[in-house]
Amino acid sequence: MCQLNDKHPMNQDNLGMHADHSQHLSHDMDHMATNQMPMDHMDMHGDMGDMDMGGGHMMHMGNLKRKFWVSLILTIPIVLLSPMMGMRLPFQLTFPGSDWVVALIGTLLFFYGGAPFFSGAKAEIAQKKPAMMTLITMGVGVAYIYSLYAVIANDLFQVTPVVTDFFWELATLIDIMLLGHWIEMNTVMNAGSAVDSLGKLLPQTAHVLGAGGQVTDLNLADLQVGQVVAVRAGEQVPADAQILTGHSDINESLVTGESRAVAKTVGDTVIGGSVNGTGTFTAKVTGTGDSGYLAQVMDLIQNAKQSKSKSENLANRVAGYLFYAALFVGILAFIIWVTLTSLPVALPVAVAVFVIACPHALGLAVPLVVARSTALAAQNGLLIRNRDAMEQVNHLKFALMDKTGTLTQGHFTVNHLVSLDQQHDDQAILQLMANLESGSSHPLATGILTAAKAAGVTVTAAEDPHQVTGMGQFGTIAGTEYGLVAVNYLDQHHLAYDHDQFAAYASEGNSISFLVANQQVLGLVAQGDQIKPAAKQLVTALKRQGITPVMLTGDNQETAEKVAHAVGITDVQARLLPEDKERLVQHYQAKGKVLFIGDGVNDAPSLARADIGMAIGSGTDVALESADIILVASDPADVIQFLDLARATNRKMTQNLWWGAGYNLIAIPLAAGVLAPIGFILDPMVGAVVMSLSTIIVAINVMTLRVKRPA
Repeated sequence: MCQLNDKHPMNQDNLGMHADHSQHLSHDMDHMATNQMPMDHMDMHGDMGDMDMGGGHMMHMGNLKRKFWVSLILTIPIVLLSPMMGMRLPFQLTFPGSDWVVALIGTLLFFYGGAPFFSGAKAEIAQKKPAMMTLITMGVGVAYIYSLYAVIANDLFQVTPVVTDFFWELATLIDIMLLGHWIEMNTVMNAGSAVDSLGKLLPQTAHVLGAGGQVTDLNLADLQVGQVVAVRAGEQVPADAQILTGHSDINESLVTGESRAVAKTVGDTVIGGSVNGTGTFTAKVTGTGDSGYLAQVMDLIQNAKQSKSKSENLANRVAGYLFYAALFVGILAFIIWVTLTSLPVALPVAVAVFVIACPHALGLAVPLVVARSTALAAQNGLLIRNRDAMEQVNHLKFALMDKTGTLTQGHFTVNHLVSLDQQHDDQAILQLMANLESGSSHPLATGILTAAKAAGVTVTAAEDPHQVTGMGQFGTIAGTEYGLVAVNYLDQHHLAYDHDQFAAYASEGNSISFLVANQQVLGLVAQGDQIKPAAKQLVTALKRQGITPVMLTGDNQETAEKVAHAVGITDVQARLLPEDKERLVQHYQAKGKVLFIGDGVNDAPSLARADIGMAIGSGTDVALESADIILVASDPADVIQFLDLARATNRKMTQNLWWGAGYNLIAIPLAAGVLAPIGFILDPMVGAVVMSLSTIIVAINVMTLRVKRPA
């Protein structure tokens, strides 16, 4: 292509700023509108209607809700007939055989309500990784077996003293755990409802223009690429398209999180699902299918919930430690108490240790936060592809970023066009450049094509167009091979050019490309770009957070330094090839954690190499494959928004882990009887109450997570 900058030298089929990148943005919106995805088809991906109950066991939302209510109904007679903590309350009843009735109902409740926990525990044990579900199963399992023993011992053998059963605790424990998971699923669904609304607001039909100009309302599922649609004032754009006639202001806030309307005119692309303003326009559909923006959001949420981040793995490890600790302490306490006292005294103590160790809130601590933050991020134009990246934020030392499209607008205009060959005047040079760039929609190419159109130049595509990575665009015109290259190419091939002229144009902040043929420099074009308003804000905020900003660009040194100086960056690396950037990422990683901000195409190796890879702009396959985070609106301010959200998410995770597991550190020893010499032993029901309170606190704490958009 015409300039070696941080975007240009790539295969043009994969350009990050590709004009038809938006075809990736409408596919899933159409798909979801067709399938009534948001509410009617919520189980389609299993991410909103299903819940991971541990060990990969998934439970459907309707099943869990039904299990809770059935279990609650079964609990009522148990509460009325069974003693609480060995004491019968005034409203409780007793009659001959009531213990057996309680045992029968308790058995039904145990196997019905406890089924999801048993399945999860089975999977965890099969993987030799006992965690949350194993702990829960141990707690309710021990309570059930001990209670059966109590009924048999009391009613068949009439032992003295009477053995206290734990059916009351068993029933309420199962109810609390089922309720907690139901709360979790409701929280996840509520957090995702803003994302679902994108699909709900899609129109069901599109106004398709026929060959004779007639308008036909076509079902969105039948819309095809290449068809022309009419979009009237106030309507939703049915699919990604390119405007052919008319103009309007488009509200893309539902898609990008950007609240202001965006002016669109002929040649601009519009995103399916965005809301048209007061204008009307016709547009050619550029994309339909199932790979659009909303699908990416839904898939990202699904993947985020199914994959295990480091914090979740830590939570599972903590649960595993608690399992072994409870097992060890419970057995040890049993041995000590049975040695010092008797079996009837030792068994309740061991049961207490096992029952209160159930880490229900611990199981909710991280999934709730992640689901909430992922949905909030998607709602605000931040697609989190790799959740582990959020955990790296607190350790970031460097923020490496490219220039064009990241710090600058990426909208180039031709400031200087100079013929350096007597056989070609300026217009002929412009025409040759435009012919080479006719198949590209890169910002630099767009600037040349716009200038050619304004000058009335006829553009004909060059034959055999191809790129040389890091060098430029080449093609054959009238039997002669031409190249539109960067200054690196001239230096490497020892081609003569006016260094003073180059320096003068570059000092103005221009990106400069040279037209070459037959080892001769025929002309040059100098194009200027505008710095994004939020670029300086980004750099300032990074410095304030102790993160060193670094510019890595393929553009010339003079232009890079001018932009860097304007935004406040002092560390500038220019004239870089893609492999140079990746090498520099590794260089900075030796000093600390690295965030790399690029377009996800030419910067793909660096995005993949960095501790956090952040793609500016969305819709390209390379971006989705390489980046951890995708900024849909391409706004530098969203980088700070992501950092703030990530830190808030990490804080919530830490808080919830403490709420979910911290009480076990105290409750287990108390239940084992460490304070027995002073007359205090923690009862299982007290432990269950504390556990339920921690669960509620965790759920409430998650809902306080918010996204603060920068001013």
